Amino acid sequence: MEMIQVGWLSILPPLIAIVLALITKEVISSLLVGIFAGTLIYACNAFTGVMGVAVGTVDVTFSLMSSKFADNVNIILFLCFLGALVAVITKAGGSHAYGVWAASKLKSKRSAQLATAGLGALIFIDDYFNCLTVGTVMKPVTDKYQVSRAKLAYIIDATAAPICIIAPISSWAAAVGSNLVDAGTFTSPMAAFIASIPYNLYALLSLILVVVLCCTKLDFGPMAKAEAAAAEGNLGAVDTASKEENVETKGRVFDLIIPVIGLIVFSVLAMLYTGGFFEGGMTLADGFGNCDSAFSLVLGGAGGLIVAFLLFVPRGVVKFRDFMAGINEGIKSMVPACTILTLAWTISGVCRDLLGTGEYVGALVEQMNVSFAFIPAIVFVVAALLSFSMGTAWGTFGILIPIVLVVMEACPEAHLLIAALAATLAGSVFGDHCSPISDTTILSSTGAGVDHMQHVSTQMPYAIVTAIAAFIGYLAAGFSNGNVFVTLGVGVAALVAIIFILRAYDKKKAKA
Repeated sequence: MEMIQVGWLSILPPLIAIVLALITKEVISSLLVGIFAGTLIYACNAFTGVMGVAVGTVDVTFSLMSSKFADNVNIILFLCFLGALVAVITKAGGSHAYGVWAASKLKSKRSAQLATAGLGALIFIDDYFNCLTVGTVMKPVTDKYQVSRAKLAYIIDATAAPICIIAPISSWAAAVGSNLVDAGTFTSPMAAFIASIPYNLYALLSLILVVVLCCTKLDFGPMAKAEAAAAEGNLGAVDTASKEENVETKGRVFDLIIPVIGLIVFSVLAMLYTGGFFEGGMTLADGFGNCDSAFSLVLGGAGGLIVAFLLFVPRGVVKFRDFMAGINEGIKSMVPACTILTLAWTISGVCRDLLGTGEYVGALVEQMNVSFAFIPAIVFVVAALLSFSMGTAWGTFGILIPIVLVVMEACPEAHLLIAALAATLAGSVFGDHCSPISDTTILSSTGAGVDHMQHVSTQMPYAIVTAIAAFIGYLAAGFSNGNVFVTLGVGVAALVAIIFILRAYDKKKAKA
């Protein structure tokens, strides 16, 4: 299947899927309609006759879907392993024991939320791993202190991609570095990535906002309603993993901690292994940069499950038959997430591989004849829209980085070039953060055990507020020739001002 250029029609499939998802609150059917709309547009240009178009639409749809599933099968396997690990840990009573222990150590809702954010920041290697692990570990604790599942999902999501995109040793850094190598502008992609970190306003401001919201009662918008409902006992949970029927009481805290540590250790070692680090001749950063992160996570998930087996079954905490039944239950629990992910990958393929959505948007940016001072802010907006539409940050910065570097070739200020690069990454993360068809967003709602569209609707105001502050910061970057202190200072000040304005509006509205 060769890509075709259809102009503005290339924007229709993601737009249809997103609008339908927001209206119907049902993501699977919305994605399917968006996918068929895209493949129909493709078929109308690639096939002739009514019958040819009809057959071509179906053929292209399922050919692309199977191709995307095959390309990402390691992520599906990892989800299955992780779901199985979660189920057997729960069955062994490890989650329950950890919840009891953590509740005795964490004395308030504030500390429970901060502990969740801290754990999310610590798991910086991969966003998929982050989303599901943090939710699994912290749900019992946040439930005890009546933190809504929507708030939990937001904390998970806001410390997943935002922390990964500013961590030099992560799967995201490797992806960005590979695009910089292809672009050929920087002799050291890692140095360019590190230089972009202080300018990555959306990621930094997201982390600041998470800490502020964990420490205060400044929730606003739909999240404030979710938190009010949680205070009355309605957490908004839709999962069944936290139910404690058939849970062993023999479980101890280490029955949760050891398998999770095993998962982390095996994942890290596997990343170094697939990156060729153990063959010698490279640094630790190079090992992570060259790794196959998806396959590494599969190896890590399998290792964690083996650790759990050796820890539970010989001690009699879980019988062999129950352990195997737990694996089956865990895999079943991941079926909805796997379904949505497969559809999200497919619609992303429609946009990237068939209709050239990225090239169309990128060409519009390249044709703009504007001052270099406005480029970082413009690039941020374009990256955000593209990432939101396609549901992928990696695909977005993969398309835009080469274009941005070409646009900025004549710019005399090196700091402004770095700011534009960072704006590309920041906009990509913003779109990925709040898009209903983003895999990270899907995994965050899955990990927190909350309805996916509730997560989207409660998180979006926070993401938009952060994005507005970041946009203002990039305007400051442009007019200060990339001064990092001015850029960060203006961004933080804008975020604080917007939060208090919205909070005051919410209070006034509540009184009225």
